[in-house]
Amino acid sequence: MRQKEPYSQLATRNSRLKRNSQLCLAMLLLVSSTLGCGYHAVGGKSARLPSDLHTIVIPAFRNTTTTYHIEQVVTEAVVREFAERTQYRVITRNDADADATLRGSVLAVGLTPLTSDSQTGRLASSQASIIVSISLVDRHGKVLFENPSYSFHQQYELSRNPATFFQEESPALDRLARDFARTLVSNVLEAY
Repeated sequence: MRQKEPYSQLATRNSRLKRNSQLCLAMLLLVSSTLGCGYHAVGGKSARLPSDLHTIVIPAFRNTTTTYHIEQVVTEAVVREFAERTQYRVITRNDADADATLRGSVLAVGLTPLTSDSQTGRLASSQASIIVSISLVDRHGKVLFENPSYSFHQQYELSRNPATFFQEESPALDRLARDFARTLVSNVLEAY
């Protein structure tokens, strides 16, 4: 017949079980938050683009927002960044001989006020944000990079001249598109 454990041993064992289960739960949460970051490069972080990739088609991104021509600004920035930073031949029209296609859809664009001038009360800085669904797929349909909600933010200062206040949005979106493209291309190339 099995003897009952003394209360102190039972309490110590229960304490260890509780601590171990909390540790396991914390590790599970950490792993799930890391895996659920929103985008992935197929094959993990050490994956690189295939060595037989020489030509990338980047057709005009789709625009699902009400921001006029944002898809053109973003597409041009991404094409320029790929052309300047890589050895890939970048084309903008569909080509059956291309090794891969990079497709994007601009899902959201926003300008959020951040600070105001304490003397005039006018807006002094804003944050520009863009969310794009992006995927790089090879000619056989294999996903090389994908992020259904690639989010990028940039803070910028506004002009203090009221006459140019409304002209700030376009340069801000141009800067946002350039910085977005730079970060996107880095992430695709580094399989981040």
